Formats: sequence, structure tokens, C-alpha cells
Amino acid sequence: MITNQPPQIKLSAWRSFLLFSLLVLGLISLAGRAAYLQGMHHDFLQEKGESRYSRVVEMNADRGMITDRNGQILAISSPIASVHVDPKLVKITPEQLKQLSKLLETPSTVLERRLHRENSRFVYLKRQVIPEIAEKIMKLKIPGIDLTYESKRYYPEGEHAAHVLGFTDINDKGQEGVERGWQEILAGELGSRRVIKDNKGRIVEDIENIRLPKQGQDLILSIDRRIQYRAHEELKEAVKLNKAKAGSIVVLDAQTGEILALTNLPVYNPNNRSTISNDKIRNRALIDTFEPGSTLKPFTVAVAMEVGKVNSNTVMQTSPGLMQVGRRTIRDVNNKGELTVAEIIQQSSNVGTAKIALSLAPQTMWEMLNRSGFGAITHSGFPGEASGVLRSYNTWRPIEQATMSYGHGISTSLMQLARAYTIFTSGGELKPVSLMKRDMPVMGQRVISRDTALAMSRMLELATKPGGTAPLAQINGYRVAGKTGTAHKLIDGQYAKKQYISTFVGYAPASNPRLIIGVMIDEPSAGKYFGGAVAAPVFSNVMSNALHSLNIPPDAPANNVVTFTAMPEMDEEG
Repeated sequence: MITNQPPQIKLSAWRSFLLFSLLVLGLISLAGRAAYLQGMHHDFLQEKGESRYSRVVEMNADRGMITDRNGQILAISSPIASVHVDPKLVKITPEQLKQLSKLLETPSTVLERRLHRENSRFVYLKRQVIPEIAEKIMKLKIPGIDLTYESKRYYPEGEHAAHVLGFTDINDKGQEGVERGWQEILAGELGSRRVIKDNKGRIVEDIENIRLPKQGQDLILSIDRRIQYRAHEELKEAVKLNKAKAGSIVVLDAQTGEILALTNLPVYNPNNRSTISNDKIRNRALIDTFEPGSTLKPFTVAVAMEVGKVNSNTVMQTSPGLMQVGRRTIRDVNNKGELTVAEIIQQSSNVGTAKIALSLAPQTMWEMLNRSGFGAITHSGFPGEASGVLRSYNTWRPIEQATMSYGHGISTSLMQLARAYTIFTSGGELKPVSLMKRDMPVMGQRVISRDTALAMSRMLELATKPGGTAPLAQINGYRVAGKTGTAHKLIDGQYAKKQYISTFVGYAPASNPRLIIGVMIDEPSAGKYFGGAVAAPVFSNVMSNALHSLNIPPDAPANNVVTFTAMPEMDEEG
């Protein structure tokens, strides 16, 4: 009989036991693995899982604001967007690419390379796009394109305060000036937060703040915006009028050492990066050094008075207008005959100053210049500040000591030179300079006695009157003191015959000094080059404006300025 039942397969007992054992072992292994992963390796799994959707993103810290001493904004950060793309998610039509290219002002070929960059998940299309343009880009609804919000630095004063403030780079990091010197204080510290992103890289939920950002500190500078503006405009006019290569002005508070203004030419606009170049960003008042010429003569005379070699009435013979030192000849512009020490300063006699210098021990003269701040940085805080050159007295030859007395063989920055004059305005103390606002006068380092300082101040006042080298420095209603300098420019170790550095450093009111102004004009080439003709008028205009801006009371009659028909050529020749 034939049946349709399928054949039954029977396993032997040992084979059944083996199969059952393998199944049980497999189940036990899976259970053990699950227990291990869920219990002992939980953090690892959590991390791997969260990495699919969870991200830690930076939280920007707002950069500190910079203001002048009166609260006027000099530098501030404004929000701005940067456009970026995830090349693995981007989908763009030819028409969208054309519109994107127009909005970003970037060629389509350049955008194509960025949009399809291999092995990248984040590519900037353009940094620092204004909000209106960023909004139009997002309306194109191109998958993979998104915005990152940053900040951009804005400088309301433009070029007028460029060399004080400097500028930041595209990542908001200081590159020059205050922005660089005080970077850590202004920048603050970045924060971070954990977010959830979707498969298109968009943030869909904030989970937690890991570290809150620490906002940057605001800075209140010693700068007075009104004085800064006028100083820049007067310098620009002087450089143009004298067809000069460059120029600098420094304005100091004579009592506190605060820097009220500092400007240079050539200049740039920190809001427009296309105007920035290495030549324009140089803060010449601090990093450029030059031979100061006769602006150094008061220091030679001051030390001679301190040690009792001369007084203001001591008579010196300068005839016949030249003197031989070794094989070198020192000359005056003309034969001045017998001069008192006061007249040597007033008329800027090289011969008279050299004779006074050679009556001093080299160490004595060096110590005076060293204590006055020459050969050392002023510690203003500006990055890259130059120290100048003051060689050791052990190396001086007589001719070098003689020429150094009227500013040759020594180099200084304009800031150092202006600061050194604080010894004449403060009764003999060298004041520390500051770019940060101070609330009260500061103690300085004693350099000369009060009597010597007052005597020198009277001599420097004579230099600004008719018969002196700087009558163009006079100001209606104020007594002015100061000293001119005209030095042949040192180029590649040689003195140029027709290239000059013209300087004037002075202060007012002379009866109770409040402000010191140093002016330097580099290579005037319009016919005039004496410091009294080129730099002194700039001093007069800036000082007059500053005194009135600060409501400093006059110390002279309103008609005190004495007119004259011609500029006396009594200044020094290097």
C-alpha cells in the first residue's frame, strides 16, 4: 500500500544535544554582550549615539567697546553673518547659483568649487556679509547653505584714530594698536553649548550651556576725541603744504602723562581693508626713530646747570661761529658772538651747546639722558614700541659727545621725546605715559631739581618769542615754551644733504604747564625745512584748539603774540 506521508528524519541523541547546547550558548552570549554594553559600556554607546545628532558649538563672546576719555565710542562690534555650506547636502540649480553669485559678488566658478569640495562638511562661501544680503541668500532656500552669526569691528572715527586703535582681522583678533596690545582684555573668552541638529545640519534644539561666554571688557582710553581730530587734520594740512613724506603728532597731559592724541601720516581707514598697507599702518610716533636735532639741547644745558657748570646768565663765546673738535668742525648758521646760556637755547647755537657738553664728564651727560627716558621704551602699551639708541658713555669720543649735545648720534621716537619734556613741565620729574584714562596726577621719577626745571622753562619760553627760533609757535592769550629741531636725515649711515627731519616740542601755558605737544615732519620739500617754520605752526594750531577745548584759562594778554616780517634763520644745522 502506497502512502503520501513525508519521511521523518530522526537525529541521534548526541547530535540533538549538541545542537541544543549551541543554541543555548548563543543565547547566553547575546545576553552577556547586551548586559556588558548596557551596563559596563554605557557611556561609550551614549557618545556614539549622540554623535549622530548632538553637537557642541561655540558661543561667541562680545568684544569690548573702546571709548575716549569722555565716553565717545571709538571702536564697537556689530553683528554680521557669514555664509557657509555643507557640500554633502547641497543641491543647487543653475538659476540659484547665478543669484547666489550676484548676492555674494563672487564668480560662479569659485562658488562651484566651494559648493562641491570633497571630503568637507563645512566650507565658508563668504565671511562677514551684511544682514540684508544674508536674508536674501536664505530666501533662495538652497539645501546645505546656512548662516553663522559673528561680529565685525566698526571704527566711527575712521582714519582719525587709526594709529591709536589699530584694527582686528576677520576672526575679530587684534592686529595693530590698542586692539592688539589689549587683545586678551577686549576679547573675553568663548563659551560653548550642546545642541541637536537634524540630518541637514540645522540646529533644532538647544540642550544645555556647557560654558557661558565671558564678555570682553570695555576700555576707556586717555584719548580726547576732539583733540585727536584736530591734531590729525592739522598734520594732514602741514604734510600737504610742505610736500612732506610723513609726519607725526603726540599730545600729552603734562600733569598725568596721559596720551590725549596721537596720529601719523600716511594713514589708513580701518573700516576699509583695501586702504591697509605696511607703510600706512606703521605707528611712526612710537616705532620710527630719528635724530632729534636741537630739541635735545635743553637736556645738555639742564645737566650742566645741575652740576654747577653754568647758569642761565653764564656767558659763552661762540665766535667765529665754528669750533674744531679733533678733525671735525661744528658750525652755527652764522656768527653769534658772545651768548648767555639762555641765548644759546633761544638762538639754538650748536657751538655754545657743544662747549657746554665738553665741560661735562661723559658719564654725567649719559646719566641725564638715560634718566630722561632716552634709550628705553616708554611702556605706553603699544606693541612694537622702539627704544631708540643711547650708546654707552664708555664708547664716546669728544666729537660724539659734542654732536650728541645737539641731537646727533642719538635716536629717539617722538613719544620718547615728548615724554622727556615732562621734566621741564613737572618741576623736574619724568612722568610715566599712559593710554588708559587716569583720574589723578601720578608721581614721576626725579631727574633734575625744581629750580633747574623752572630755569629751563624760562629759557624755552624765550625760544618762542621774536629773536628765538620758534615765534610761529606763539598762541594768543597763552605763554608758550618749546624748542625747535632741524636735523639732516640719516639714510643708510650717511647724512642726506637735502633731506631733513623738522621737529618742535613745546608746552603751554608756560606759567602752569597743562599740555605737551611734539610735532615731527619727515622730509619737507616745499622750500622750508627749519623746525620753526614747518613744525612750530602745527604746534600752535593744535595747542590753541586743545587749550580752548579743555577750558584752560589764559595766562597772558589776548594781544601777546608779537608779529614779525620774516622767519629768522637761527635754527640749527646738523
